[in-house]
Amino acid sequence: MAIPRSHTIPNHSIRICADRGGTFCDVHASYPDPENPQERKDLVVKLLSQDPGNYDDAPTEGIRRVLEIVTGETIARGSVLETEKIDYIRLSTTIATNALLERKGHKHALLITKGFKDLLLIGNQSRPKIFDLNIRRPPPLYSTVLEVDERVTLVGYTSDPQAEENAVKFDEDGHIVRGYRGKGWDGQGDAEGPGDIVKGLSGEAVRIMKRPDASEVERDLQKLYDEGYRSLAIVLVHSYTFPDHERLIGSIARKVGFTHVSESAQLLPMIKMVPRGVSSTADAYLTPILRGYLDGFFSGFDAKLRDGSLRSPRVEFMGSDGGLLDLNNFSGLKSILSGPAGGVVGYALTSWDETLRHPIIGLDVGGTSTDVSRFDGRYEIVYETTTAGVTIQSPQLDINTVAAGGGSCLTFRNGLFLAGPESAGAQPGPACYRKGGPLAVTDANLLLGRLVPEYFPKIFGKTEKEPLDVEASRTAFEKLAEEINATQEKKLSLDDIVYGFIKVANETMCRPIRALTEARGYATGKHILASFGGAGGQHACEIARLLGIKTILIHRYSSILSAYGLALADRAYELQEPCSTFYTPQNVPILLARLDKLTNEVKAELESQGFEGNRVHVDRMLNMRFEGTDTALMVLPTAQDGDGEDFEKAFKRAYKSEFGFLLDTKGIIVDDIKVRGIGKTFDTLGDSVYTEISQLETRHFEHEAKLETRWSVYFDKIGRVDDTPVFLLDNLDIGDVVMGPAMIIDNTQTIVIVPGAKAVLTSKHLYITLH
Repeated sequence: MAIPRSHTIPNHSIRICADRGGTFCDVHASYPDPENPQERKDLVVKLLSQDPGNYDDAPTEGIRRVLEIVTGETIARGSVLETEKIDYIRLSTTIATNALLERKGHKHALLITKGFKDLLLIGNQSRPKIFDLNIRRPPPLYSTVLEVDERVTLVGYTSDPQAEENAVKFDEDGHIVRGYRGKGWDGQGDAEGPGDIVKGLSGEAVRIMKRPDASEVERDLQKLYDEGYRSLAIVLVHSYTFPDHERLIGSIARKVGFTHVSESAQLLPMIKMVPRGVSSTADAYLTPILRGYLDGFFSGFDAKLRDGSLRSPRVEFMGSDGGLLDLNNFSGLKSILSGPAGGVVGYALTSWDETLRHPIIGLDVGGTSTDVSRFDGRYEIVYETTTAGVTIQSPQLDINTVAAGGGSCLTFRNGLFLAGPESAGAQPGPACYRKGGPLAVTDANLLLGRLVPEYFPKIFGKTEKEPLDVEASRTAFEKLAEEINATQEKKLSLDDIVYGFIKVANETMCRPIRALTEARGYATGKHILASFGGAGGQHACEIARLLGIKTILIHRYSSILSAYGLALADRAYELQEPCSTFYTPQNVPILLARLDKLTNEVKAELESQGFEGNRVHVDRMLNMRFEGTDTALMVLPTAQDGDGEDFEKAFKRAYKSEFGFLLDTKGIIVDDIKVRGIGKTFDTLGDSVYTEISQLETRHFEHEAKLETRWSVYFDKIGRVDDTPVFLLDNLDIGDVVMGPAMIIDNTQTIVIVPGAKAVLTSKHLYITLH
């Protein structure tokens, strides 16, 4: 009697990574080979992110399909999935991002220090469109404001680091030993009443002017609760260094029954009340939506998925900074770039060579948008970003997004060809998706022959088994061509019109690349282009030529690289504290001691998660600025800054690079100290693609030997090539050379090799060079 296949799959052995994008949900899974348990097999599943006629949640449906394929058992849709075979599930999601973009977050209230009711409404007075006569600012995220009658202030601060006699001094227990004595000063270190002085977390002296009345706060919160509010953002003056009042109000709010409370000092212990406050309201706005989605996700699985025991499947999430987070540390604020971050991790870990150190541009062409990033040996992190008019202070990968992807709508307005910013999304999708959608970039690639319906996933129509509808695309384009030619003296052919839209889309995708390179002093042509995303292979060669780039890397899993990146990603944990100290020789030992303390705490946390020794990497940073300025830079010393941690040298180098000058007469202030720990998932990923290509024996083969078919494809300047060879990636061998024009296809992507380009297949990449 044959043993059911499910019995040959060990418990806790299937590893699943799912990336839910705007158009497609990509799933990558690996599991032990039943015939050789020492080896692992990979599995790829791609499905629409939204298909309400067939399933409620795309990641859950993708995981169901994975379990069906791996176990060989039929699992009914909608049934609760058993998880005993699963080792971990890693997710990246755009739920919070979309809620912010569409302004569909959770209703919440803002609690703020009395007298500052309009602070977040006023904001920082930035003028993104300085010459616009009709400025329209997006409304604040919160629905109502409650002022709290509390106040603390800073005292005894001196701007002169040498004026020791004016600085407040504390002993080891936090009691004042000497300092300037002004109005309201009682000289005691114990905070028992108004006017008392305490030592803040930053080391600054804090005078308590007014404590919040607990009974009054509870009464006001109860009124908000009765009005239907369940989420709060608490933002108090100077709470970054004195969070006690926020903690008090937070505990009262939870006692009243509020299900989510965002305390600004706990989220972001940083100075600058406006970005700290806006970030807290964003967290209160987005986290309940994210938690609601995750509750629905967990309901599709048995209880083991959420019980947190060692033998239950781990559920991890991709954070905006490229690190994995557990459920307790994942929030709306940390998930803004959850989806694109997985792709950055994927190309960074598979395309970088520590010896050659070629800088890389990541080009992620998805269904809804194109995400562009740069990697030069370390992830480029930004600490303040503006998304949909909301300025958020939270670590995020530096990713530029432009609304040009496979689903970007194509229109002709005022004599101009336009690609985006509107998107057809997954519902209804482009015209060829059989849902009556508008013309999109995918339709253009289809008509130009850059997509072959026979080899594109057949997931369309009511049965989810129909191919792309070429005629729907052709009919829509012919109608648009009539409109365009009515305005032209010289009639354009259908191919010229369709390719015109592709050229516009390509230029749109080049724009953020130039912003990340040329605008920052880097030569674009000296980079390598790592192309990924479902539509990346159709545009990579032409975009590289526009930018003067000679080498392109396309990973075997490039169309699902954001999901594959989850499988490679490392666990991240970081701690941060406010500081407000001058960077002087006298203070350096104190700063290093505080960094050592945070380092030990970070290592202890990662050790508790199973990461020890060489598998833990720690970055120690200081947030520094020149005295009298409000632009701080988070500084990480590198090898070029000396063997030790020379933060001053690193700061001046970073400041000179960013602004072009130094303020040598000014002192340097440290606003915050930060330690970020990385638990490495893999010790090594093997030799780089560059090492492999230098040792690889390449061979030109007879096209007919491995030819799958020939197809009519349109190329720039030469027009239609009716007999363009088409190869299946799985039928090519390592070392095979494909000369353009050609196309290489697998189950989830189509790669266009333009005339004059050469593609070499390596073990993990397609290595393309342009001449």
